Amino acid sequence: MSQDSAAVPDAARKLAARRRREIVAVLLFSGGPIFESSIPLSVFGIDRQDAGVPRYRLLVCAGEDAPLRTTGGLELSAPYGLEAISRAGTVVVPAWRSITQAPPPAALDALRRAHEEGARIVGLCTGAFVLAAAGLLDGRPATTHWMYAPTLAKRYPSVHVDPRELFVDDGDVLTSAGTAAGIDLCLHIVRTDHGADAANALARRLVVPPRRTASDLGHQRYLDRSLPEEIGADPLAEVVAWALEHLHEQFDVETLAARAYMSRRTFDRRFRSLTGSAPLQWLITQRVLQAQRLLETSDYSVDEVAGRCGFRSPVALRGHFRRQLGASPAAYRAAYRARRPQGGGSDSALRPERGERAAPGSGGSERFPAAAVAGHGQTPALAAAEAGEQGEAGKPRSDAFASRLPEAPVGRGAGRPVLPSQRERPVG
Repeated sequence: MSQDSAAVPDAARKLAARRRREIVAVLLFSGGPIFESSIPLSVFGIDRQDAGVPRYRLLVCAGEDAPLRTTGGLELSAPYGLEAISRAGTVVVPAWRSITQAPPPAALDALRRAHEEGARIVGLCTGAFVLAAAGLLDGRPATTHWMYAPTLAKRYPSVHVDPRELFVDDGDVLTSAGTAAGIDLCLHIVRTDHGADAANALARRLVVPPRRTASDLGHQRYLDRSLPEEIGADPLAEVVAWALEHLHEQFDVETLAARAYMSRRTFDRRFRSLTGSAPLQWLITQRVLQAQRLLETSDYSVDEVAGRCGFRSPVALRGHFRRQLGASPAAYRAAYRARRPQGGGSDSALRPERGERAAPGSGGSERFPAAAVAGHGQTPALAAAEAGEQGEAGKPRSDAFASRLPEAPVGRGAGRPVLPSQRERPVG
């Protein structure tokens, strides 16, 4: 789900007289991936006024000396240099070529100057590393590709990194997650500038959804066991490997610290320095990921899934699962299976669970909870979600479909060993 600022004072900063709102500068570097680089070029650089999309003026700028080589050995020649950025009201930095390399100082200076003069600065995918290097993300919420989020949080601890967002709009500085999320953010910019009709018209031309949100069960948040590469050579790697192999057991961070022959305080500090997140936060995330897999591939009840993932109770699983994935385990499983093609996957994943029965005429391949059959007009996923949020005798739980609580995102600092989550912001 996107984050949009409800009130960001910097967003009201007056644009310098020589800059124009309709001018978008895209900053390209050698080694950048061509797909991510082409996203803003396609969105802002093609005249689609016949389809009801207001026209932008695109300036493609070289962020360093030519030639600019990209994916597959292609060589690009940008028509403008860094000086052209001085005319833009929006500056877009697509994916950066390598998170281990520092961006050119001249490009960083140009970005800082543009921001000071009121321009909107946008980082797509690992372009967030360029914005962070320029100091534009200090004290701000931001996102990037989930695989690089721990590294961003570790390298720039003042940045509030949330890897589960499609994009984050913090007013005058915006960032997006992986490749497809760059399209989402560009559409969001068009929607902000010209309204929903223009954004929807552009989405139709691009043949993409006009608005995706991470809380929509049609778009699952991507969790992974990946850790920064540098942990592989660290003594903690063995402890991490042991933890991943024993997620079904109930152990805590103290157990991991003991296996590393460290005090809890030292272990927390070492783990955070390597991964950018607290060990408790990481451990809970791995347990939720394991639960996600079991819900997708098995017929275990939610209670059984909780036990097989090391949660002390089903209540603990439901709370953490909802905070990370925006839905209850029952709703997640129902929506996942409703989207699956008939006949795909294992047979066990298609058999009705307790409290569910196959839809008439479906041959058992499409599954409806009993409540869904009784509730005419409801989709299987919605009915399953509602059924999964009921207590005994159909009595709703007090926290059913409650708003997600604000949590501390990755990199916000020590003191609250909780899962990262989106801030309470309206969806844009």
